[in-house]
Amino acid sequence: MDGEPSDEVIVVGGGIAGLTSAVLLAESGRRVRVWAREPGERTTSAVAGGLWWPYRIEPEPLVGAWALESLGVYEELAARPEETGVRLVEGVHHGARLDELGAWAGRVPGLRAVAGGLAARLPVIDMPAHLAWLRRRLLRAGGTVEIREVTDLAAVPAAVVVNCTGLGARSLVPDPAVRPVRGQLVVVENPGVTGWFTSVDHSSADSTYFIPQPDGLLLGGTAEEDDWSLEPDPATAAAIVARCAAVRPEIAGARVLTHRVGLRPAREAVRLERQPLPDGRALVHNYGHGGAGITVAWGCARQTTALASPTT
Repeated sequence: MDGEPSDEVIVVGGGIAGLTSAVLLAESGRRVRVWAREPGERTTSAVAGGLWWPYRIEPEPLVGAWALESLGVYEELAARPEETGVRLVEGVHHGARLDELGAWAGRVPGLRAVAGGLAARLPVIDMPAHLAWLRRRLLRAGGTVEIREVTDLAAVPAAVVVNCTGLGARSLVPDPAVRPVRGQLVVVENPGVTGWFTSVDHSSADSTYFIPQPDGLLLGGTAEEDDWSLEPDPATAAAIVARCAAVRPEIAGARVLTHRVGLRPAREAVRLERQPLPDGRALVHNYGHGGAGITVAWGCARQTTALASPTT
């Protein structure tokens, strides 16, 4: 691939990891193209609940730093919610305890113990709006987005290739350590719920959460390991609504607007590293974020930008 400009980067993947990485790379002066298999609104990121919180992601010491760095960015973006899709919303993590969380929790502003759990005012991201904003920010920085299928990372013609393919890395790298964890959501007309709520049993595939978004109240959820189905299951949907209505009874009568399913790209640890290619070019991996790709996006993107530097 001789002749490729030394400052050109192609980011493979158009979800939250790919777009945040591309934005920071472009704003650092690199020539950036994003090659995405599908438009942003069809990625797993687009159907995510959008609440900032480290969930189903390892390793915790690194995740804490990435998450806190991202939290700082989201707090700034929340000053322009109509533009960025980011708001700060009060809510409760039912059953959570500070002494069961990592050191990062002590640095979350306003995180406090309340009856039954932990409360905080945290970023809630309207993902379709946020992905569209990221794309606009990338284009303003001189980057481009192309819908292109990649079957061989080493064949991507750039000095640096950034792999943000999420679950796609399972076959593309190939990396069998990347596995799907299926999440199903129900979106209902919001009956007046203004705060978010989560209650997660890590020993079960079922959880209970609701998150107010501009297009409705998002109800969840599931964490079904190694399940590839993207079809909403009616029985699962009914159970989700029932669990959420047990917390807020007014949810029981809310009109269902739509159903969503996403496959979280789970891995025993996030892969964020630079790999030299045989011809001297570089491949930077940024994938395996499990259920917290949004939560760590900006921290991982900053590290990706550093790893993509020609002096690395």
